[in-house]
Amino acid sequence: MPQTQEQPTQEMSQPSSISDSTGETAVSEPAAAPGSSPITGEAGEVILETHNLRKEYRPMFARQGKVALNSLSIDVKRGEIFGLVGPNGSGKTTTLKLLLGLIKPTSGSIQIFGHGPRDVAVKKRIGFLPDGPYFYDHLNSYEVLDFYGRLFGYDKAQREARKEELLDMVGLNPADRSRQIRTYSKGMMQRVGLAQALINDPELLFLDEPTTGLDPIGARAMKDAILNVRDRGKTVLLCSHLLADVQAICDRVAILSEGELVKFGTVPELVGPSQEFEVFAANLNDAALKSAQERGLGYNAEDGYVRFTANSSEQLDKVLGFIRDAGGQTIDVKGHSETLEDVFVRSVRSDGR
Repeated sequence: MPQTQEQPTQEMSQPSSISDSTGETAVSEPAAAPGSSPITGEAGEVILETHNLRKEYRPMFARQGKVALNSLSIDVKRGEIFGLVGPNGSGKTTTLKLLLGLIKPTSGSIQIFGHGPRDVAVKKRIGFLPDGPYFYDHLNSYEVLDFYGRLFGYDKAQREARKEELLDMVGLNPADRSRQIRTYSKGMMQRVGLAQALINDPELLFLDEPTTGLDPIGARAMKDAILNVRDRGKTVLLCSHLLADVQAICDRVAILSEGELVKFGTVPELVGPSQEFEVFAANLNDAALKSAQERGLGYNAEDGYVRFTANSSEQLDKVLGFIRDAGGQTIDVKGHSETLEDVFVRSVRSDGR
């Protein structure tokens, strides 16, 4: 492994002080060694919960403020990938800042592992990949992870062991790991950013637009890395505009619009069962097709087979029954359900957009 350049900072073997946005200072003990703090709790346990969360921005001397988020109540369960989606200005960024403790709510409550989001004990157990991560561009990937490992109080041996493990996990090519960050592509930067977010072996990972700007191969690799993180027992809260990605990897999804929660549930619950069907049949003569037309069954004759369409389960039963009674043969039945994008657009439009 290439030798990493030691930064001119002291080893953080002593407790460090962290100042929050209020100016208050809390003392942080060095993090435990990688792998020495197994995740506690069972899958399905609620580890993040908000209740009637509200954030209002009120400029000085203004009579009325801007409500960015209103009465948000959601829960995130251990071991799941939770998607938070919404159009621009829907409150996603505000929600993420509240959950990370970067801003305070106007009212309502947030509990993460049973504590408030600004608790230092919570910070030790979470990781964060921002949208468009930026690092000192004269460093290479090893040195970036070494820098963040120092911030969490790992000694040199712990940092060395963790760096290779994380870069392997996120799929950064070994040949690129010693190159300076300034030479990296967007996809490579995202991989380093994800490794950085995992440096402290967090139980809960916040990801903001992790696949935005990546080519299809890079986006697929990032989604695979996120699924790998989940399979290792982590919990992921994912903010994204790419609804196909959210539908592909998320277990549950919350849709925000104008600061309000408009939809919340598992992906199957949101998209629902198949509502449109195609039935492909053969061995139907002209008399049978005339009878189908008289019964109002929509069909098209194509290359030796007949394609029927049905827009409900009841209509599907009628088509299948007709084919059987007419002496035909059912070749295939295909169901088409809504996508998350369809649900999203309908929900947002019904909310007045």
